[in-house]
Amino acid sequence: MLFGKPISELTDAELVHAYKDSRQKELVGELYKRYTGLVYGVCLKYLKDREQAKDAVMQIFEKLLTSLLTHEVNQFKSWLYVSARNHCLMQLRSTKGKIQVEISDALMESQEPEHLNSELVLEDNLSKLEKCIEALNTEQKSCVELFFLQEKCYQEISNHTGYDLLKVKSYIQNGKRNLKICMERND
Repeated sequence: MLFGKPISELTDAELVHAYKDSRQKELVGELYKRYTGLVYGVCLKYLKDREQAKDAVMQIFEKLLTSLLTHEVNQFKSWLYVSARNHCLMQLRSTKGKIQVEISDALMESQEPEHLNSELVLEDNLSKLEKCIEALNTEQKSCVELFFLQEKCYQEISNHTGYDLLKVKSYIQNGKRNLKICMERND
């Protein structure tokens, strides 16, 4: 029990804070339980191999034990997503040029070239979205991050931020509109 609650009921931020103070691996273990699926999905998307993705998940969570001690983490889920993506990109870069596979013309003709483009567009959109979130005013940014990234309900956001419930709804609605405008402007 920490903060008067069982470990499973602690927020991500509470787990990170408690881990920094106590260095109890069980706290990172709880984060592992919560986000293994997310990290595996990211790794599988980039590495395109189940076994490599499983290995990457283990490496990422092993690195968490030291990374959480040295980094200031405000939004754990989004920070973990970016960390997993960066780990996979570094892994792909390190193997670049080391593996040579001959690709037949028949295989290339059967593949749609948009598949590669769609991944690049998605990556570009995620980068734009991160920049647009940073550009929101403080209230909209915190409410949007809590609602969409941490999947908190309006009441939880109101309790967490101290904003009136109607203000929370307004900040989220205006934040979504501003994100849409920002994304369209940056296209």
